[in-house]
Amino acid sequence: MTQVTYNEDNIRSLDWKEHIRLRPGMYIGKLGDGSSVDDGIYILLKEVIDNSIDEFVMGHGKKIDISIQEGFVSIRDYGRGIPLGKVVDVVSKINTGGKYDSKAFKKSVGLNGVGLKAVNALSTDFKVHAFREGKTVVAEFNQGVLLKQSKQVKTTEPNGTLITFYADTSIFKNFKYRDEYVENQLWNYAYLNAGLKLDFNGKVLYSKNGLLDLLSRKTDVATLRYPIVHLKADDIEIALSHGNQYGEEYYSFVNGQNTTQGGTHLAAFREAIVKTVREHFGKNFNTKDVQQAVVGAISVRVEEPVFESQTKTKLGSLNMAPDGPSVRAFIGDFIKRNLDNYLHKNKNVADAILKRIQQSERERKEIAGIKDLANKRAKKANIHNKKLRDCRVHYNDKKGEEEVKLASSIFITEGDSASGSITKARDVQTQAVFSLRGKPLNSFGQTKKVVYENEELNLLQHALNIEDGLEGLRFNNVIIATDADVDGMHIRLLLLTFFLQFFPDLVKNNHLKILETPLFRVRDKKDTYYCYSEKEKQEAIQKLRGKPEITRFKGLGEISPDEFGAFIGDSMRLEPVILKEGTKIDEILQYYMGKNSRERQEFIINNLKIELDTLTESETIDLVEEEETSQEVTTS
Repeated sequence: MTQVTYNEDNIRSLDWKEHIRLRPGMYIGKLGDGSSVDDGIYILLKEVIDNSIDEFVMGHGKKIDISIQEGFVSIRDYGRGIPLGKVVDVVSKINTGGKYDSKAFKKSVGLNGVGLKAVNALSTDFKVHAFREGKTVVAEFNQGVLLKQSKQVKTTEPNGTLITFYADTSIFKNFKYRDEYVENQLWNYAYLNAGLKLDFNGKVLYSKNGLLDLLSRKTDVATLRYPIVHLKADDIEIALSHGNQYGEEYYSFVNGQNTTQGGTHLAAFREAIVKTVREHFGKNFNTKDVQQAVVGAISVRVEEPVFESQTKTKLGSLNMAPDGPSVRAFIGDFIKRNLDNYLHKNKNVADAILKRIQQSERERKEIAGIKDLANKRAKKANIHNKKLRDCRVHYNDKKGEEEVKLASSIFITEGDSASGSITKARDVQTQAVFSLRGKPLNSFGQTKKVVYENEELNLLQHALNIEDGLEGLRFNNVIIATDADVDGMHIRLLLLTFFLQFFPDLVKNNHLKILETPLFRVRDKKDTYYCYSEKEKQEAIQKLRGKPEITRFKGLGEISPDEFGAFIGDSMRLEPVILKEGTKIDEILQYYMGKNSRERQEFIINNLKIELDTLTESETIDLVEEEETSQEVTTS
C-alpha cells in the first residue's frame, strides 16, 4: 500500500477570497449559467440588493436603480451609504459589517457579513462607490484583490451606495441573466416593501398592496373560488385563496428573502390554515382536502433568522426572536384569530371554502381505489427499476452539500437508444434517467384519475415523488430530453401538457427544463464543433475553413455516449420553461391541445413563413416537410 505523508506541509490556510473561490457552492449554491432561477449569478445579484433593501426597511431611501447590460450589473441605492472609512473592510473582510449590531439591523436578511464579500471574490470587475454627507470613496477589486482605493473627495451625489460587478467567467461559464428571472426577483422585493420603487433597466416596479398584489399577479384571478383574503400585522402578512388547480401553490418570505424551499414558517402557515378551517366549521376535515388548490403567500420578519444554507432558501429558526414566541405559535395564533374573524364576517367566502373542500373530498375518494391498484401493479411488476435509472443524491435529501442537491436532475427521454446513451454518459451522482415508451397520453381536460389509470404517467409522477406536492420532489431539474424532430416536439408538448395540467407548481417553481441538443457536428481531422443552430454551424465552418465533415443530428440515439457526455455536463444547455406572470394555463392548453385546429394551423403557417427567410434551401425543404407532418400530428 502506498504511504501518504501527513505533516505540517499538508496543512494549508486559505484567506477569505481563496476560500470563496475554491468552494463557491458553500456561499451561493450551484453555479449554473443563468438558465435556473437558483443559479449563482442571481444569488450574487440578490446579495447586493439585500443590503439596499435593508436600508429601505430602516427608513433610508425609497428607490433602487438596477441595470444589467451584457452581463455588467449596476445597483444604486439611496440609503445612508457605507461609512467612508470602512468601505474596503465591508466588501473584503469576512465577519465585518453593520448587521452584527442587532439594534441597527434587527430583522435583516444578511447577518453573517459574507454576501458582498462573495460577490467581490467571484467577480473580475467589482467596484464600490460610497456617497455620504457630501463626500465619496471608490474602491476597485479583481477576484477580491484590491486594485485601488480613492481618498475621500467632495461630491454632489445624494447619499447611498453604488456597486457594479461582472461575474467571473472562469467560474460562471457562458452565463446569461434572464430578464424574466430578474424581474420576478425584483417584483418580490416590491411586494414585500410597499412604497419602494425599483427601476430595472428603465422599467419601474412598484407595489402598493403587498402580498395582495403578489397573488393577484401570480394567479389567474378569474379561476379563484373567492376574493383573495389579505391579512397583516406587525411582523406578519398573509394572502390566501382557493383555486381550481391540482396541488398547492405557496410563496413564502422571511425578512424579504424568498424562501423557495419553505421552512418552519411555511409549515406553520399550512398547518394553521387546516386547524382554523376545521375549528370554524366544527368538522375534522382531511388535511389534504383543506389544502388542495390553496394559493397562498406569507411573509414574516424574524429577529436573527437561522437559515439552513448560505443561499437562505429555507428557514430553520424555531423562534421569532431569541426570547420570543415560537414561529409555529406566532403564525398559528395570528391566523386562528384573524382568519376565523374574517370567515365569520364574510359568509360567502366561508361557503366557497366549504364547497371547495367537499369537491376535493369527492375527488380524493374517487381515485383512492384506482391509486392503490396502480401502485400495487407497478410494485408487483417491478416496473420502476426498468423505467428509472436513479442517481445517488436527491433534491429532498436532508443531508448533503447544497450545490450537489441543486444539481440533481432527471432526464425524461424517448426510446431505448436515447436512454441508453444518456445513461452511459450521465453523472450517476446527480443525474437520473426516466425512459418513456412511445408517446404519452394527451392528458388535456382529463382528471387526476387518468394519472393513476395510465401506467406511464403514474410511474413518472412516482419517479419525481410529486403525488402529494413539491415537498418530496426528488430532482431540482426535471429535464425533457426528446429528439429535435416532429415526433420529439410532439412528445415534448404532451409532457408539458401533463405537467401544466396536474403539477403546475413544478413549472411555476422553475423546475422544468428543456435539454438543447446539437443539430450539427462540424469537424475536420483536428477540431470538432457541436452547433445548436444554423448560425453556429456557419461560424464553425468559417473557423475550420476547407471542406469539413458536417453531420445533421435528428435523434438523440444518433449521438454516441462519448459525445453525450459533453452535452449533459458542465456546458449543458437548458432552456427553462417559464410561465410569465398573468399567464392563464387553461387558455394555453386549450390553444395548443384543444379542438381549435384552424386557428393553430394559421399560427404554424404564418410563423413558418418567417422561419423560411433565415434557412438554406435544403433546410427549408426539411422544415416544410416537418411542419406539414406536425399539423397532421397536432390536429389528429
